[in-house]
Amino acid sequence: MDGKKTLVQDLTTGSVPRQLLTFAAPLFLSGLLQTVYNTVDTIVVGQCVGSYGLSAVSIGGEILHILTFIAMGISNAGQVIISQFIGAGKHDSVKKLIGTLFTFLLSAAVVMTVLCLVLHNDILTWINTPKEAFAYAKDYVLTCTIGLVFIYGYNLVSAILRGMGDSKHPFMFIAVAAVLNLVLDLLFTAVFGWGTFGAALATVLGQAVSFIWSLIFLYKRKEQFGFDFKLQSFKIDGEVFKPLIKLGIPMMLQSAAISFSKLFVDSYVNAYGVIASAVTGIGSKLSMITGVFAQAFSTAGATMIAQAIGAEKYKRVPKIIGVSLLIDGIVAVILSLATVFFPRLVFGMFTSDEAVLEMAMLYIPVALVLYAGCVLRPPMFSLINGSGNSKLNLCVALLDGVVVRIGLALYLGLVAGWGIHGFWYGHAFAGTVPFFIGGVYYLSGKWKTRKHIIGEK
Repeated sequence: MDGKKTLVQDLTTGSVPRQLLTFAAPLFLSGLLQTVYNTVDTIVVGQCVGSYGLSAVSIGGEILHILTFIAMGISNAGQVIISQFIGAGKHDSVKKLIGTLFTFLLSAAVVMTVLCLVLHNDILTWINTPKEAFAYAKDYVLTCTIGLVFIYGYNLVSAILRGMGDSKHPFMFIAVAAVLNLVLDLLFTAVFGWGTFGAALATVLGQAVSFIWSLIFLYKRKEQFGFDFKLQSFKIDGEVFKPLIKLGIPMMLQSAAISFSKLFVDSYVNAYGVIASAVTGIGSKLSMITGVFAQAFSTAGATMIAQAIGAEKYKRVPKIIGVSLLIDGIVAVILSLATVFFPRLVFGMFTSDEAVLEMAMLYIPVALVLYAGCVLRPPMFSLINGSGNSKLNLCVALLDGVVVRIGLALYLGLVAGWGIHGFWYGHAFAGTVPFFIGGVYYLSGKWKTRKHIIGEK
């Protein structure tokens, strides 16, 4: 994989700010388009169907997110390990890992699809879906479930490319999906009047095109990234599967714990009715905007840290964390000012329902806490994930997802008598947990002594 014919980018030399910005820019644009991709459903349905449809898309989106916990955990683990393989010059192992990722993740997608098709009614009932929105939510969840394999596939291909230092092509794939989703959303929902089914169908078709194009891209460049697409190359290789699972399971649990705990807290919010559910859904979309920047620099930072650790260039790590924290902070301040001084304009992007907008004004302080979490956690996630610390990932999952989000939300909402505000704040404060755990880990310096997970047997 040497020479000009390679997709691998060396991120262990040169200016840290320049490389981080260069690598993170396409990730940010990808995330922005992904947010547009997800937010378009909310806006179109909110304007065309009303608060019932808005509530349904909010609930359906959270269910769909929790179904992707395997894709998120394993693909993120695969990205880190690929980066460390490359930093250490172990290119033969990259090929084995790619085949293992394909087989494991696409098989998991099929299993999760079947489970959701069988259990969707029970899931919607368990989370207290308002009866007025139940049919809409069911249409949305069932349709999106059919496209689950495309979500898993896109995350898989993107993780492979990002692990090699390529963030540009994943952006191109999601760009096409976002544009297609926007056009089809307007056509199916606003013109044809298909409601939440139309919004979900537009999402699935966009995901399908994105995954198929990314797969074709990899196949046409198979010699450049060292994977031949022969049947025997897709076998699960024990040598790379062990570290993948060792790092991937805590990342899966982290993703699942956060998604599950949010769904659990939202089940209490949903009991307050359609308006409360709709406001919570809008709040989630707003936090996603800051999350676009956060995720971009978290992913870029993790890749750069993983390569630096693989090459044992530890002095680059503090610089990566510092630059990420500064940029995330600037973005959060801008969004906070917009939310405080122009709240009706911000919340009005999603709905014109006066009842929803009136309750949304109560959500402003909660949104500010969510924005703060989106600033504080990405640099520490970069360090924890980039160093491949599976135990610390599990610790974050348990504290963030279970102890703080569920525990604090129940305490504030039920014991302290804050009601819906308590559930909102419990979820918001949980987002700051990774900063404190990661901060202690950074100050301890133990990440310098881990060497690389790829050397573990």
